[in-house]
Amino acid sequence: MRPQALIAEITHRCPLHCVYCSNPLAMRPRGAEIATDVWARVFREAAALGVLHLHLTGGEPALRTDLEDLIRAGRASQLYINLITSGIGLTERRLDALIDAGLDHLQLSFQDACEAPANEYAGAAVHTRKLALAAIVRARQIAFTVNAVVHRQNLDRLDAIVEMAEQLGADRLEIANVQYYGWAIENRARLLPTRRQLEDCVAKVRAHQQRLAGRMRIDFVPPDYYARYPKACMGGWGRSLMLIDPAGFVLPCHAAGVIPGLAFENVESRPIAWIWEKSDAFQHFRGEDWMPDPCRTCDRRQEDFGGCRCQALLLAGDAAATDPVCSLSPHRKLVDAVIERANAPARDASWVYRIDP
Repeated sequence: MRPQALIAEITHRCPLHCVYCSNPLAMRPRGAEIATDVWARVFREAAALGVLHLHLTGGEPALRTDLEDLIRAGRASQLYINLITSGIGLTERRLDALIDAGLDHLQLSFQDACEAPANEYAGAAVHTRKLALAAIVRARQIAFTVNAVVHRQNLDRLDAIVEMAEQLGADRLEIANVQYYGWAIENRARLLPTRRQLEDCVAKVRAHQQRLAGRMRIDFVPPDYYARYPKACMGGWGRSLMLIDPAGFVLPCHAAGVIPGLAFENVESRPIAWIWEKSDAFQHFRGEDWMPDPCRTCDRRQEDFGGCRCQALLLAGDAAATDPVCSLSPHRKLVDAVIERANAPARDASWVYRIDP
Protein backbone atom coordinates (compact mmCIF):
# COMPACT_ATOMS: atom_id res chain seq x y z
CA MET A 1 0.00 0.00 0.00
CA ARG A 2 1.17 3.49 -0.85
CA PRO A 3 -0.57 6.73 0.15
CA GLN A 4 -2.15 8.62 -2.72
CA ALA A 5 -2.72 11.89 -0.90
CA LEU A 6 -1.25 13.99 1.86
CA ILE A 7 -3.52 16.30 3.84
CA ALA A 8 -1.33 19.02 5.30
CA GLU A 9 -3.04 20.89 8.12
CA ILE A 10 -0.55 23.72 8.09
CA THR A 11 -2.33 25.67 10.84
CA HIS A 12 -5.34 25.33 13.13
CA ARG A 13 -5.77 29.11 13.29
CA CYS A 14 -8.88 30.42 11.51
CA PRO A 15 -10.90 33.66 11.39
CA LEU A 16 -14.09 31.58 11.25
CA HIS A 17 -15.71 29.70 14.13
CA CYS A 18 -17.78 27.14 12.24
CA VAL A 19 -20.18 25.09 14.32
CA TYR A 20 -19.20 21.89 12.47
CA CYS A 21 -15.43 22.40 12.18
CA SER A 22 -13.59 19.09 11.82
CA ASN A 23 -10.54 20.32 13.74
CA PRO A 24 -10.13 18.67 17.15
CA LEU A 25 -11.45 20.41 20.23
CA ALA A 26 -7.86 20.69 21.49
CA MET A 27 -6.11 22.45 18.61
CA ARG A 28 -2.45 23.22 18.00
CA PRO A 29 -1.45 26.83 18.82
CA ARG A 30 0.61 28.97 16.46
CA GLY A 31 3.78 28.39 18.47
CA ALA A 32 3.60 24.64 17.79
CA GLU A 33 3.45 24.92 13.99
CA ILE A 34 6.33 23.28 12.14
CA ALA A 35 8.54 25.44 9.93
CA THR A 36 8.57 25.95 6.18
CA ASP A 37 11.71 23.90 5.59
CA VAL A 38 10.27 20.96 7.53
CA TRP A 39 7.15 20.99 5.39
CA ALA A 40 9.29 21.18 2.24
CA ARG A 41 11.20 18.07 3.33
CA VAL A 42 7.94 16.30 4.13
CA PHE A 43 6.62 17.06 0.62
CA ARG A 44 9.75 15.57 -0.92
CA GLU A 45 9.43 12.46 1.24
CA ALA A 46 5.73 12.17 0.40
CA ALA A 47 6.42 12.30 -3.32
CA ALA A 48 9.11 9.64 -2.98
CA LEU A 49 6.61 7.46 -1.10
CA GLY A 50 4.11 7.68 -3.97
CA VAL A 51 1.86 10.58 -2.93
CA LEU A 52 0.30 12.38 -5.92
CA HIS A 53 -2.01 14.95 -4.32
CA LEU A 54 -1.20 17.57 -1.71
CA HIS A 55 -4.17 19.15 0.07
CA LEU A 56 -3.22 22.30 1.98
CA THR A 57 -5.80 22.99 4.65
CA GLY A 58 -6.25 24.15 8.22
CA GLY A 59 -7.78 26.02 10.01
CA GLU A 60 -7.31 28.67 7.40
CA PRO A 61 -4.10 28.02 5.42
CA ALA A 62 -3.98 31.62 4.15
CA LEU A 63 -2.97 32.67 7.68
CA ARG A 64 0.43 31.10 7.06
CA THR A 65 2.60 33.91 5.70
CA ASP A 66 4.76 31.29 3.97
CA LEU A 67 1.88 29.77 1.98
CA GLU A 68 3.46 30.73 -1.34
CA ASP A 69 6.70 29.03 -0.28
CA LEU A 70 4.81 25.89 0.75
CA ILE A 71 3.05 25.74 -2.62
CA ARG A 72 6.36 26.29 -4.39
CA ALA A 73 7.85 23.41 -2.40
CA GLY A 74 4.94 21.16 -3.32
CA ARG A 75 5.36 22.04 -6.97
CA ALA A 76 9.09 21.30 -6.79
CA SER A 77 8.13 17.81 -5.55
CA GLN A 78 5.77 17.46 -8.56
CA LEU A 79 2.65 17.18 -6.42
CA TYR A 80 -0.81 18.28 -7.56
CA ILE A 81 -1.68 21.07 -5.14
CA ASN A 82 -5.16 21.76 -3.82
CA LEU A 83 -5.85 24.66 -1.45
CA ILE A 84 -8.86 24.14 0.86
CA THR A 85 -9.80 27.57 2.14
CA SER A 86 -12.49 29.80 3.62
CA GLY A 87 -11.12 32.50 1.33
CA ILE A 88 -10.63 34.94 4.16
CA GLY A 89 -7.15 36.39 3.87
CA LEU A 90 -6.89 35.85 0.12
CA THR A 91 -6.68 39.00 -1.95
CA GLU A 92 -6.52 39.16 -5.74
CA ARG A 93 -2.81 39.91 -5.57
CA ARG A 94 -2.08 37.06 -3.20
CA LEU A 95 -4.14 34.58 -5.21
CA ASP A 96 -2.08 35.44 -8.27
CA ALA A 97 1.08 34.85 -6.26
CA LEU A 98 -0.21 31.43 -5.18
CA ILE A 99 -1.03 30.51 -8.77
CA ASP A 100 2.40 31.69 -9.92
CA ALA A 101 3.92 29.48 -7.20
CA GLY A 102 2.17 26.43 -8.67
CA LEU A 103 -1.34 26.15 -7.20
CA ASP A 104 -3.50 23.81 -9.31
CA HIS A 105 -6.88 23.84 -7.60
CA LEU A 106 -8.80 25.93 -5.08
CA GLN A 107 -11.67 24.62 -2.97
CA LEU A 108 -13.73 27.41 -1.43
CA SER A 109 -16.09 26.64 1.45
CA PHE A 110 -19.57 28.10 1.79
CA GLN A 111 -21.91 27.75 4.75
CA ASP A 112 -25.16 28.57 2.90
CA ALA A 113 -26.49 30.44 -0.13
CA CYS A 114 -28.12 33.09 2.08
CA GLU A 115 -25.98 35.62 3.87
CA ALA A 116 -27.56 35.72 7.34
CA PRO A 117 -27.56 31.97 8.06
CA ALA A 118 -24.18 31.54 6.37
CA ASN A 119 -22.65 34.08 8.72
CA GLU A 120 -24.46 32.48 11.68
CA TYR A 121 -22.98 29.02 11.01
CA ALA A 122 -19.52 30.51 10.36
CA GLY A 123 -19.61 32.64 13.48
CA ALA A 124 -18.32 35.58 11.39
CA ALA A 125 -19.65 38.00 8.77
CA VAL A 126 -17.82 36.50 5.77
CA HIS A 127 -20.37 35.40 3.15
CA THR A 128 -20.17 38.52 0.97
CA ARG A 129 -16.37 38.36 0.98
CA LYS A 130 -16.49 34.74 -0.15
CA LEU A 131 -18.72 35.63 -3.11
CA ALA A 132 -16.31 38.38 -4.13
CA LEU A 133 -13.34 36.02 -3.96
CA ALA A 134 -15.17 33.39 -6.00
CA ALA A 135 -15.48 35.86 -8.88
CA ILE A 136 -11.74 36.54 -8.69
CA VAL A 137 -10.95 32.83 -8.70
CA ARG A 138 -13.20 32.11 -11.66
CA ALA A 139 -11.43 34.77 -13.72
CA ARG A 140 -8.18 32.76 -13.40
CA GLN A 141 -7.06 29.60 -15.16
CA ILE A 142 -7.34 27.37 -12.13
CA ALA A 143 -9.61 24.48 -11.20
CA PHE A 144 -12.36 25.66 -8.85
CA THR A 145 -14.55 23.70 -6.42
CA VAL A 146 -17.31 25.09 -4.24
CA ASN A 147 -17.68 23.09 -1.03
CA ALA A 148 -21.08 23.44 0.62
CA VAL A 149 -21.49 21.84 4.03
CA VAL A 150 -25.13 20.86 4.55
CA HIS A 151 -27.09 19.94 7.65
CA ARG A 152 -30.48 20.18 9.33
CA GLN A 153 -30.53 23.98 9.27
CA ASN A 154 -29.77 24.54 5.57
CA LEU A 155 -30.76 21.39 3.66
CA ASP A 156 -34.10 22.93 2.74
CA ARG A 157 -32.15 25.55 0.75
CA LEU A 158 -30.23 22.97 -1.29
CA ASP A 159 -31.60 24.22 -4.62
CA ALA A 160 -30.38 27.72 -3.82
CA ILE A 161 -26.93 26.36 -2.92
CA VAL A 162 -26.66 24.57 -6.27
CA GLU A 163 -27.81 27.71 -8.08
CA MET A 164 -25.17 29.74 -6.24
CA ALA A 165 -22.42 27.33 -7.35
CA GLU A 166 -23.69 27.57 -10.95
CA GLN A 167 -23.63 31.37 -10.85
CA LEU A 168 -20.12 31.33 -9.42
CA GLY A 169 -18.95 29.19 -12.36
CA ALA A 170 -17.60 26.34 -10.26
CA ASP A 171 -16.14 23.35 -12.09
CA ARG A 172 -17.26 21.12 -9.24
CA LEU A 173 -19.69 21.34 -6.34
CA GLU A 174 -19.17 19.17 -3.29
CA ILE A 175 -22.35 18.84 -1.24
CA ALA A 176 -21.00 17.44 2.00
CA ASN A 177 -23.25 16.49 4.88
CA VAL A 178 -21.71 17.24 8.25
CA GLN A 179 -19.69 14.35 9.66
CA TYR A 180 -19.85 14.16 13.43
CA TYR A 181 -16.34 14.67 14.74
CA GLY A 182 -14.59 17.64 16.30
CA TRP A 183 -16.90 20.58 16.88
CA ALA A 184 -19.79 18.98 14.99
CA ILE A 185 -20.31 16.39 17.71
CA GLU A 186 -20.87 19.29 20.11
CA ASN A 187 -23.68 20.60 17.87
CA ARG A 188 -25.09 17.31 16.61
CA ALA A 189 -28.60 17.94 18.00
CA ARG A 190 -28.98 21.00 15.76
CA LEU A 191 -27.06 19.65 12.77
CA LEU A 192 -28.26 16.09 12.12
CA PRO A 193 -30.94 16.21 9.40
CA THR A 194 -34.28 14.46 9.59
CA ARG A 195 -34.97 11.40 7.46
CA ARG A 196 -37.36 13.42 5.29
CA GLN A 197 -34.72 16.07 4.69
CA LEU A 198 -32.19 13.47 3.65
CA GLU A 199 -34.59 11.70 1.28
CA ASP A 200 -35.48 15.03 -0.34
CA CYS A 201 -31.79 15.94 -0.55
CA VAL A 202 -30.83 12.70 -2.31
CA ALA A 203 -33.60 13.17 -4.89
CA LYS A 204 -32.61 16.78 -5.54
CA VAL A 205 -28.92 15.98 -5.85
CA ARG A 206 -29.64 13.29 -8.46
CA ALA A 207 -31.82 15.67 -10.45
CA HIS A 208 -29.17 18.40 -10.38
CA GLN A 209 -26.44 15.91 -11.36
CA GLN A 210 -28.43 14.91 -14.43
CA ARG A 211 -29.29 18.51 -15.33
CA LEU A 212 -25.73 19.76 -15.00
CA ALA A 213 -23.90 16.75 -16.46
CA GLY A 214 -20.99 17.98 -18.57
CA ARG A 215 -21.19 21.49 -17.11
CA MET A 216 -20.59 21.16 -13.36
CA ARG A 217 -19.70 18.00 -11.51
CA ILE A 218 -21.64 17.43 -8.29
CA ASP A 219 -20.25 15.10 -5.62
CA PHE A 220 -22.43 14.15 -2.67
CA VAL A 221 -21.24 13.07 0.78
CA PRO A 222 -24.16 11.58 2.77
CA PRO A 223 -24.37 11.58 6.57
CA ASP A 224 -23.07 8.32 8.03
CA TYR A 225 -25.84 7.86 10.57
CA TYR A 226 -28.57 7.02 8.06
CA ALA A 227 -26.48 4.44 6.19
CA ARG A 228 -27.10 0.69 6.39
CA TYR A 229 -23.38 -0.03 6.25
CA PRO A 230 -20.42 2.16 7.22
CA LYS A 231 -18.10 3.73 4.70
CA ALA A 232 -14.42 2.86 4.44
CA CYS A 233 -13.43 5.91 6.46
CA MET A 234 -10.71 7.84 4.58
CA GLY A 235 -10.36 4.76 2.35
CA GLY A 236 -9.55 2.59 5.36
CA TRP A 237 -7.19 3.17 8.29
CA GLY A 238 -3.77 4.07 6.87
CA ARG A 239 -4.56 2.63 3.44
CA SER A 240 -4.73 5.56 1.00
CA LEU A 241 -3.81 8.83 2.70
CA MET A 242 -2.13 10.43 5.65
CA LEU A 243 -2.75 13.65 7.52
CA ILE A 244 -0.11 15.77 9.18
CA ASP A 245 -1.29 18.24 11.79
CA PRO A 246 0.23 21.70 12.33
CA ALA A 247 2.72 20.40 14.91
CA GLY A 248 3.94 17.62 12.60
CA PHE A 249 2.13 14.63 14.05
CA VAL A 250 1.13 12.10 11.38
CA LEU A 251 -2.36 10.58 11.56
CA PRO A 252 -4.51 8.40 9.30
CA CYS A 253 -7.46 10.85 9.53
CA HIS A 254 -8.57 14.20 10.97
CA ALA A 255 -9.97 12.83 14.21
CA ALA A 256 -7.60 9.96 15.05
CA GLY A 257 -5.81 11.98 17.71
CA VAL A 258 -8.75 11.41 20.07
CA ILE A 259 -8.11 7.65 20.22
CA PRO A 260 -6.45 6.76 23.54
CA GLY A 261 -3.46 4.46 23.68
CA LEU A 262 -2.05 5.36 20.26
CA ALA A 263 1.25 7.24 20.03
CA PHE A 264 1.41 9.15 16.76
CA GLU A 265 4.89 9.85 15.40
CA ASN A 266 6.18 13.29 14.40
CA VAL A 267 7.88 14.25 11.13
CA GLU A 268 10.62 16.01 13.08
CA SER A 269 11.61 12.68 14.62
CA ARG A 270 10.90 10.13 11.87
CA PRO A 271 10.74 10.10 8.06
CA ILE A 272 7.19 9.69 6.83
CA ALA A 273 8.01 6.44 4.96
CA TRP A 274 8.91 4.84 8.29
CA ILE A 275 5.79 6.27 9.93
CA TRP A 276 3.57 4.97 7.11
CA GLU A 277 5.12 1.53 6.93
CA LYS A 278 6.24 0.71 10.48
CA SER A 279 4.73 2.92 13.14
CA ASP A 280 2.48 1.21 15.66
CA ALA A 281 -0.31 3.74 15.20
CA PHE A 282 -0.60 3.19 11.44
CA GLN A 283 -0.39 -0.58 11.85
CA HIS A 284 -2.92 -0.71 14.67
CA PHE A 285 -6.14 -1.00 12.62
CA ARG A 286 -4.71 -2.30 9.35
CA GLY A 287 -5.57 -5.78 8.17
CA GLU A 288 -8.15 -7.95 9.94
CA ASP A 289 -6.49 -9.23 13.11
CA TRP A 290 -7.91 -6.39 15.23
CA MET A 291 -11.49 -6.90 14.02
CA PRO A 292 -14.22 -8.08 16.42
CA ASP A 293 -17.31 -10.00 15.36
CA PRO A 294 -19.30 -9.43 13.21
CA CYS A 295 -16.57 -7.67 11.16
CA ARG A 296 -14.18 -10.62 11.36
CA THR A 297 -16.44 -12.88 9.26
CA CYS A 298 -18.34 -10.25 7.28
CA ASP A 299 -18.21 -10.39 3.47
CA ARG A 300 -17.83 -6.58 3.45
CA ARG A 301 -14.72 -6.45 5.63
CA GLN A 302 -12.48 -5.70 2.62
CA GLU A 303 -14.87 -2.95 1.47
CA ASP A 304 -15.42 -0.92 4.61
CA PHE A 305 -12.60 -2.30 6.83
CA GLY A 306 -14.87 -2.20 9.86
CA GLY A 307 -15.91 1.41 9.31
CA CYS A 308 -14.65 4.44 11.18
CA ARG A 309 -12.51 3.93 14.28
CA CYS A 310 -13.12 7.46 15.57
CA GLN A 311 -16.88 7.10 15.14
CA ALA A 312 -16.75 3.80 17.05
CA LEU A 313 -14.95 5.59 19.89
CA LEU A 314 -17.29 8.59 19.96
CA LEU A 315 -20.47 6.51 19.86
CA ALA A 316 -19.58 3.22 21.55
CA GLY A 317 -16.62 4.30 23.67
CA ASP A 318 -14.34 1.74 22.01
CA ALA A 319 -12.21 2.48 18.93
CA ALA A 320 -11.91 -1.28 18.25
CA ALA A 321 -15.68 -1.84 18.08
CA THR A 322 -17.61 -2.36 14.87
CA ASP A 323 -18.68 1.08 13.64
CA PRO A 324 -22.10 1.61 15.29
CA VAL A 325 -23.43 2.97 11.98
CA CYS A 326 -23.38 -0.60 10.65
CA SER A 327 -26.78 -2.33 10.78
CA LEU A 328 -24.94 -5.48 11.96
CA SER A 329 -23.21 -3.74 14.86
CA PRO A 330 -24.28 -4.64 18.41
CA HIS A 331 -24.10 -0.88 19.07
CA ARG A 332 -26.44 0.19 16.26
CA LYS A 333 -29.12 1.09 18.83
CA LEU A 334 -26.94 4.04 19.86
CA VAL A 335 -27.20 5.53 16.37
CA ASP A 336 -30.92 4.76 16.14
CA ALA A 337 -31.47 6.69 19.36
CA VAL A 338 -29.68 9.73 17.94
CA ILE A 339 -31.76 9.52 14.74
CA GLU A 340 -34.99 9.20 16.74
CA ARG A 341 -34.16 12.41 18.59
CA ALA A 342 -33.29 14.14 15.31
CA ASN A 343 -36.69 13.23 13.84
CA ALA A 344 -38.58 14.46 16.90
CA PRO A 345 -39.82 18.08 17.06
CA ALA A 346 -36.84 20.44 17.10
CA ARG A 347 -35.70 21.82 20.44
CA ASP A 348 -34.12 25.22 20.93
CA ALA A 349 -30.40 25.06 21.65
CA SER A 350 -27.41 27.35 21.45
CA TRP A 351 -24.51 26.81 19.07
CA VAL A 352 -21.15 25.79 20.43
CA TYR A 353 -18.73 27.78 18.28
CA ARG A 354 -15.22 26.70 17.36
CA ILE A 355 -12.64 28.50 19.50
CA ASP A 356 -9.42 29.58 17.80
CA PRO A 357 -6.23 28.22 19.45
